[in-house]
Formats: sequence, structure tokens, C-alpha cells
Amino acid sequence: MTRAAGTIRFPPAPGSQPFMPMPAWLIALLFLLSSPVLAAISPDTVKRLASDDSEEKIQAVREIAGLPSDGARRILRALNEDRASLAGGRLLVQEGDRLLDAETGNEVKPAPESPEGIIVNNRVRREIMGALAGLRLFAPERELRLEAAMEMEGTADPDSAPALRKALDQESDPQIRELLQLAYAQATLKSDDAAERLAAVKVLGESANPNVRTLLAGLLEKRDGNYAEPDEAVRREAAASLKAVERRLTLGESAARVFSGISLGSILLLVALGLAITYGVMGVINMAHGELLMIGAYATFAVQNLFRTHFPGALDWYVVAAIPAAFMASALVGVVMERTVIRFLYGRPLETLLATWGLGLILIQAARVVFGAQNVEVANPSWMSGGIELMANLVLPWNRIVIIGFSVAVLLLTWILLNLTRLGMYVRAVTQNRPMAGAVGVPTGRVDTLAFGIGAGIAGLGGCALSQIANVGPDMGQGYIVDSFMVVVLGGVGQLAGAVWAALGLGVVTKFLEGWSGAVIAKIAVLVFIIIFIQKRPQGLFALKGRAVEA
Repeated sequence: MTRAAGTIRFPPAPGSQPFMPMPAWLIALLFLLSSPVLAAISPDTVKRLASDDSEEKIQAVREIAGLPSDGARRILRALNEDRASLAGGRLLVQEGDRLLDAETGNEVKPAPESPEGIIVNNRVRREIMGALAGLRLFAPERELRLEAAMEMEGTADPDSAPALRKALDQESDPQIRELLQLAYAQATLKSDDAAERLAAVKVLGESANPNVRTLLAGLLEKRDGNYAEPDEAVRREAAASLKAVERRLTLGESAARVFSGISLGSILLLVALGLAITYGVMGVINMAHGELLMIGAYATFAVQNLFRTHFPGALDWYVVAAIPAAFMASALVGVVMERTVIRFLYGRPLETLLATWGLGLILIQAARVVFGAQNVEVANPSWMSGGIELMANLVLPWNRIVIIGFSVAVLLLTWILLNLTRLGMYVRAVTQNRPMAGAVGVPTGRVDTLAFGIGAGIAGLGGCALSQIANVGPDMGQGYIVDSFMVVVLGGVGQLAGAVWAALGLGVVTKFLEGWSGAVIAKIAVLVFIIIFIQKRPQGLFALKGRAVEA
């Protein structure tokens, strides 16, 4: 909501209203706002709590709600949690092993032998919870006020408007003020005064809360041939406010899809970067690439357990230590695969595909033997928990923001490796023209091994990132192998820029298609598009440059 809550002006309440019983939480608020004099628990209140009549108990709850806020909260919480009892005409509260006087908070010694517990039914409990919510609006703790404001947002009625307005005037926290403003508008929306309803509709029109859309739409509905909102001016304003709210919600939903697409694209990029190197340098269709990602995720899990056991105070930073561990574990497995199997199958793509598929099955089974067939838990550090709320329907989780930044960092380091180092120069030379690179002294065999190890290590980094947002299990890599190959082929073999554009494009397009047609149809549509695109442009988005290609 963009307008400051203090600048909103509502017409004064009507001079006379039909008498209605006031809820306990409203009594508490009005008492706190009107008089600093605090009363003790009267004997009549204690008698009402001991009564079997629910009406008597509700009246007692309303009287208790008028006590000092700290004492009232203590008593009401005890009633709500069945920790209140009566003995000798006194109201007692159980706090752990101690029995306290409900009014003073002092421990009762000696404790009564058999205090009578106070039984609270659901009706009385609802009254207690409402009273607690009203008291929390003026609590010094921000968390309590925020919780109370969230509860009030959906339950406000015309009787609560004066108290909510007073709370709104005293509140300085922007988030709580926004919630109170919505609750106040909802309360006055049910007023008998059309001017008050019109002002409330204007306030609600500045919101981006999905609940407001339902609230405004309800005013325009017809019931038995009559509009729910009888005043035409209020209906016109409600229609305009509804359109404004829907525009904001549509904007938030579109922004959420774009962010989800970029997040998915960053994962695809991490998975596909290593594959782009190995496929581009050696032409190897590595069907075990997803299992290299799985190894990186399990390495992250192992580092987490190591920190839990030996460094519990630094557990929040296990991810930092897991990054090199995931890279080294996957790179080592990749080097072993290249030196023992793949090296002897160069130039035979079908046999390489079958061999790497078999290696992938072996790695899956090894993970099941070592870690078990069930998924394992990899928890987010505290600094990666939560998110940034930009709108009511747009929250950017911190773990996905960190993963996007991590993907950018890995991409930058990969670009530096391939463009500013001797190894990168060798890799590019072998990618463009292997026979000529070998003829001028480039150790193509060693380059193959190092390139395959680096590509496998980058896949391990993808597994480390993926462990923060997905389940870690033996089969986790199989869901990404096809997508990663699509990114490599669409972007252009051996081209980092192509991999970036292809990964982000596929991620965003997939998320938008999922919102319209579902995940299955979206996957099929993307695959059909890539097939058609490759038929028209076999070299991908970015073609390789070199004499071998030009020839």
C-alpha cells in the first residue's frame, strides 16, 4: 500500500447505533485507551469463571480483558491453555511447577491441595482468543502486535473501528500499519454510513492483497436481484478499486513467474555449464552428468553433518565449506570416469552414450548403498531462510536469490578460466580444431581429462545449489539431464553465452507456460519448440567459430 495510513480521513461514525454486545477484545482496547486506572479481579468475576454457564464465563472473560495488559494476557493465556484453576475464592495460574496468584503473579505458598480446574469450551475459547488479539495490538513487542494485526485483518467489524483507528494512530511500524489500515477499512466497509463505506473502498483499492479482491468483488454481487452494496456511488468506486487491485495482482504474479523462471534457469545453467565444456571439447554425450550433480549434493549433505557433529556453533556456514567439497568430489569422480572408461571410446558416440548411462546407474546404486534409498535432509542456513516481500503475492526467497548470485559467480569464474588462462586457451583450441591443436603441441589427452574434471566439478556445484531448494536423493540428477542437454544444444555447443541465454530463456518460458497450461504440457511445448528450432538452425543460438567449422 503506497498511501501513508495517517493521511487517510474517514467520516465520523454515526451519532447513534443500535445496542449490540461488545466483544471481549474490543472491551479490552477501549479500557486501555480510555482510563489508566486498573482494577483487581472482583469476587463476582471469579464466581462467573466457576459457573457452568458459558454466558457467565464469557462475561468474566470480558471483565478480565479490562485488567492491566500484562496481567490480562497472563490470565487469558492460562485460561486458553487450561492452566487456570480456583481455590479458596482465588484465581490461580499454573506456571511450570509453580502455582501463581493470577492477579499479582506471586507464587502461592503453601499450594492448595486440590484446586478446581476451570473448564473452557470452544465458544468461550473463541472469546478468549479474540481478547488476546486485541490486547496484543498495544503490546511493546513488535511480533505480538504483528500477529494481532494479522488476526484482525480478516475479523474486523464496525464495532472495532474506533479501537483499530486508535491503534493505527499509535503504530509506527510500516508493515503493522498496513495491516491495521486494511483491517480498519474492512471494519468501516460494513458500516451503515455510505460515506464511510466509500472511503473504505478507496483505501482497499490501494492494496495488492488477494483477499481484498474477493472483498470488493462481493460488493458487486447480486443477491435476490439486489446488489450486496446498495449505494451506486460505492459500487462504482468498488468496481474501479477492483480493477486497480487486479492490475497489481497481475503485475505481482508476472513478476513472480519471471523470478521463478530466472531461478530455474540459474539451476539449469549450473547443470549445463559443465556439460557444455565436456560436450564441446570432446563431443562426449555424458548420460552420467546428472549423477555428478547428485554427488555434489551428497557432498553438501556430508559437510553439513560434519559441521553438526564437530562445529555446531558454525553450522550456518557449512554451505561455504560445502562449495569446494562438492566441486572436488564431483571433479574427482569425473576424472576417474574419463581416465578409465570414456578415454577409450572417443569417436564412438553410441558406445559412449551407453557406457556413461551404465556409469550413471552404478553411481546411483552406490549412493543408495552409502546413504540409503530415502531422501536425506539438507537444511538452509538461517541467513538463507525467509525472503523479501515486495508485494502481497510476490515474495523472493533468500535461498533462490543466493542461488542466482552463486550461478552468476560460477559463470564469471568459468569465463575467466576459458578466456584468461592457458588451460582455457587449450580448451578453446581443442574445441575448434582438435587435429590442428595436437599438431602445434597442445596435449589434447591431458586437456580432455582436465576439461572433463572441471565440467564434472561445475555439475557438483549445481548439486550443492540444488540441495538448498530440492530433495537430495539417489535419483535427483535424472530429472535434469534432458533439460541440460536441451540448454547445450539450443545455446550452441561449447558456447557459454549460448548456455546462459538458453538456460534463462527456457526457465522463464517454462514457468509462464506452466501457469497457463500445466507442467506436462509446458514441458512438451518446450521440447517441440527446440526440435523445430534445431531443424532450422542446427548450430544453435551461437555458432562455433573456427577454420574447422567454416570448412
